[in-house]
Amino acid sequence: MGMGKGASGQALGLIQTLFLSLCVFPTVTSQCKIMKCNSEFLAATSGPHHVGAEDTPEFCTALRAYAHCTHRTARTCRGDLAYHSAVHGIDDLMAQHNCSKDGPTSQPRVRPLPRGDSQERSDSPEICHYEKSFHKHSPPPNYTHCGLFGDPHLRTFSDSFQTCIVQGAWPLINNNYLNVQVTNTPVLPGSTATATSKLTIIFKSFQECVEQKVYQAETDELPAAFADGSKNGGDKHGANSLKITEKVSGQHIEIQAKYIGTTIVVRQVGRYLTFAVRMPEEVVKAVEDGDNQGLYLCLWGCPLNQQIDFQAFRSTAQTTENRARQKGAISPSPPEHFTYETATAKCREKLPVEDLYFQSCVFDLLTTGDVNFTLAAYYAFEDVKMLHSNKDKLHLYERTRDLETGNTAPLEPPTLLLFLGVLACLSQWTAVFL
Repeated sequence: MGMGKGASGQALGLIQTLFLSLCVFPTVTSQCKIMKCNSEFLAATSGPHHVGAEDTPEFCTALRAYAHCTHRTARTCRGDLAYHSAVHGIDDLMAQHNCSKDGPTSQPRVRPLPRGDSQERSDSPEICHYEKSFHKHSPPPNYTHCGLFGDPHLRTFSDSFQTCIVQGAWPLINNNYLNVQVTNTPVLPGSTATATSKLTIIFKSFQECVEQKVYQAETDELPAAFADGSKNGGDKHGANSLKITEKVSGQHIEIQAKYIGTTIVVRQVGRYLTFAVRMPEEVVKAVEDGDNQGLYLCLWGCPLNQQIDFQAFRSTAQTTENRARQKGAISPSPPEHFTYETATAKCREKLPVEDLYFQSCVFDLLTTGDVNFTLAAYYAFEDVKMLHSNKDKLHLYERTRDLETGNTAPLEPPTLLLFLGVLACLSQWTAVFL
């Protein structure tokens, strides 16, 4: 721990030498991915804007990412000398810099302002103000939105709209900075209709900005503070970059996580909770292993076996009602029961545009008879208007089944996946000819 920068340079030099030797003498098999791990670490710690060993928090983040990468390829690299040398080099560097093995393995990009530009002073470190790190002449970050409301209806980060069963506990978000989990319970005994009755949000500790904080809400308990009673990120210098604000007592709270450019809105409407978030795309994608994010609902959507085709339900309800009307079997409905006609009339009071929010409102009234679900759909759309960065995509309309199933794809465009595939092929051919 007291070895200083000289030892750090030796360890870094060893890793660079290993990388060079792998390029010249490809001893690593195609199954062992240690060369990829070395490349990623060198890219993060070299070049004109590199993270140096003296930048301890950022350097430790790069080391943790390196360690996670080697851990993932451990099984296929067990007999490889370069792999074991890299592992020992990582351990030495982490010890020299007092790096914890627990913590973030990547961080949102920080764009420093050009010299001479003024910036609003703050009592928090610059890294704790994600949005301020973007210069006024730079392209703004790409923000995405996810929302969950009603019976429940899910709008994913890729603007896919689904109606799901998902009874019990399910993860909405799970990345390097926060976890969000919801618990959905049956609206009526024996019914497949569910709604969110509990919500847990875990903000992970982040450098000098915030300590780990947990927020929990459930039916009839929507606190305006974290589980420990605090309203900000703790005792760190950038604690105020995480704040809870109560908008309406017991009904509406907002959480600002400025250090990751994220806004979360939680409401209680009737007896159930709604959730909405605005988050930069690079924070959305900040996961240690994308292959293990299959149940991350806001990113991937609900599993197919948990999805409900409420458009088909609507069509069936209309047909049944029309037949009953033709036979004179329709009678005035009690307040707790809606026909398709009365449900559409009720939803139109709050949602004049017949988009998927309107259709979800009709669906919920038909399946539950609870008029509060009208307000849930209304507030969900109000949150979209506040949080969605693309005003042309506020309303969503019916899509074909092919598009709906395709919307469970990750956010990466197909061209990027093709490009990565070409790079993989090139790397294999390079290893053959070197």
